[in-house]
Amino acid sequence: MLRDFTCGELRIGDINKQVWLCGWVQKTRKLGGATFIDLRDRYGITQLVFHSDDENSASLGKEGFTREMVLRVYGKVIERESKNKNLPTGEIEIKITDVQILNHALTPPFTIEDETDGGDELRMKYRYLDLRRNVVRKNLELRHRLALETRNYLDKLKFIEVETPVLIKSTPEGARDFVVPSRMHQGQFYALPQSPQTFKQLLMVSGFDRYYQIVKCFRDEDLRADRQPEFTQIDCEMSFVEQEDIIQTFEGLVKHLFKTVLNVDITNVPRMTYADAMKFYGNDKPDTRFEMRFIDLSPALSQGKGAEALSKVEGEDLVRGKNFKVFDEAEIVVGICAKGAGEYTRKQLDELTEFVKRPQIGATGLVYAKCNLDGTIKSSVDKFYKEEDLKKWASAFNAQPGDLILILAGEIEKTRKALSELRLEMGTRLGLRDKPARRSDGTEAEGGSKFSCLWVIDFPLLEWNEGDPNLLASLAGRWHAKHHPFTSPKPEDINLLSSNPGTVRANAYDIVINGVEIGGGSIRIHNKELQAQMFDVLGFTKEEAQKQFGFLMNAFEFGAPPHGGIAFGFDRLCSLFGGSDGIRDFIAFPKNNAGKDMMIDSPSEISEEQLKELGIKF
Repeated sequence: MLRDFTCGELRIGDINKQVWLCGWVQKTRKLGGATFIDLRDRYGITQLVFHSDDENSASLGKEGFTREMVLRVYGKVIERESKNKNLPTGEIEIKITDVQILNHALTPPFTIEDETDGGDELRMKYRYLDLRRNVVRKNLELRHRLALETRNYLDKLKFIEVETPVLIKSTPEGARDFVVPSRMHQGQFYALPQSPQTFKQLLMVSGFDRYYQIVKCFRDEDLRADRQPEFTQIDCEMSFVEQEDIIQTFEGLVKHLFKTVLNVDITNVPRMTYADAMKFYGNDKPDTRFEMRFIDLSPALSQGKGAEALSKVEGEDLVRGKNFKVFDEAEIVVGICAKGAGEYTRKQLDELTEFVKRPQIGATGLVYAKCNLDGTIKSSVDKFYKEEDLKKWASAFNAQPGDLILILAGEIEKTRKALSELRLEMGTRLGLRDKPARRSDGTEAEGGSKFSCLWVIDFPLLEWNEGDPNLLASLAGRWHAKHHPFTSPKPEDINLLSSNPGTVRANAYDIVINGVEIGGGSIRIHNKELQAQMFDVLGFTKEEAQKQFGFLMNAFEFGAPPHGGIAFGFDRLCSLFGGSDGIRDFIAFPKNNAGKDMMIDSPSEISEEQLKELGIKF
């Protein structure tokens, strides 16, 4: 070894030891005739000193040491006169007697410190330099710890890690595949897996009753902060289980990870049906760190269709029949109560109105009612509603003096979706969605540490697709699986699959933390006849189903056990534990928002010779 110790290892108890260290020059400075260097490696920083009263040391210190130069140094551990309490090594320094320059370095294009002057694109281009920064390195250390603790937990439960193929068959269900041309079979293509779904089911048929894999997956879909073209899943499957067994096992995994990695105790993970999530929060991954649940002011008309139907709320219609056309003609009138926001100014209310009218939100306007501290209520629709009407609104929302009622109206699905975005925006503005911030050593950092976990269950088995841009065009105008085509219906709903497929509930479950879907899974179909019926509902002909999934159907004829599983988004889990909205800094070499790797310039063109070998012509 070229070194005896790392740059984060030496302490006051090591005084007088003669040591070799290796690392990168973080910074240099001269004070009172002495030269000081901060030497950095992935473990920390140790201060080096070249003393002017030592002829050999002073001569070595005259060397021009520039930032990021790679050094090997030898010297004696001494006590620092001016100690740095912010560094674990801050009580000692190394009095240098020998220096070897292992490599020179150009001036970095950005400052390699926690607070850097490099923008995203520049740091992506020089990712290998960005990875030297403490904040990025700690993210990858957190990722490593989560992977290690996941393996520890699952190993104790007798799960076995099995690698599944990366070059597989393209299927028409789900998001778009990345495809790989075959040189040996010209005109034919492999696909990169969106998940190892069928292979883990085949492993259950094979008798490997508890499988897991921390696995790369690939989806050719639109990107955002929590998506990458390639991502990692904790992929798991179990045999001879029901939904409750899966939930209990992997709720245990989540609790284990929080305790061992963040030293946070998760004591309660409640459950909510999909229908209630949509009814009270407007989406299937509600952020339950705060309440602000939806209140329906127009119960008589608030009826949906199929498995997503919203239960009729008994009660008085509080908004119609007052000559306010917007409410009278709306399918639904629904709102939220923002506690303590009753003092919002007209400017702030106008900002909220503009927020909900943004194209990505889609509302046409916003109605508000301010519950004043003196007990009066002032609304934006006073022309149509009397004080006694507004007091009924306040009662329905359980609004108190100082609160703000915000109401949207329109089509059921569109309005609830818009109100969901408004609820999250108000949660952010009121400080109810502060990022949980805990360091990887478990100590609490500034910013809070609230985690709210939730199981969402009883999803619709199917969704009608009018044309989702993330799905193949051939899927438009037909049912497609909300999760995937191997998800089992609830046993009591199977008889509805042929007569009323939109009402069938799935034997499926998602785990949501702080409004982010962290994992999802289902009990699978293990019966060939039921699987064939599912393919039929999804619009596959018997020939198409056999061509695409015949291998699985055939396997079911050789004794397939009841089985189910779950997959966690590992990158999302890492970013959640790290207190970040984006996953990019928890991936060693990520792509940018356009799906490009700026460092290696990928994707890129290939030569005509390569195209010819693959039998591809443009």
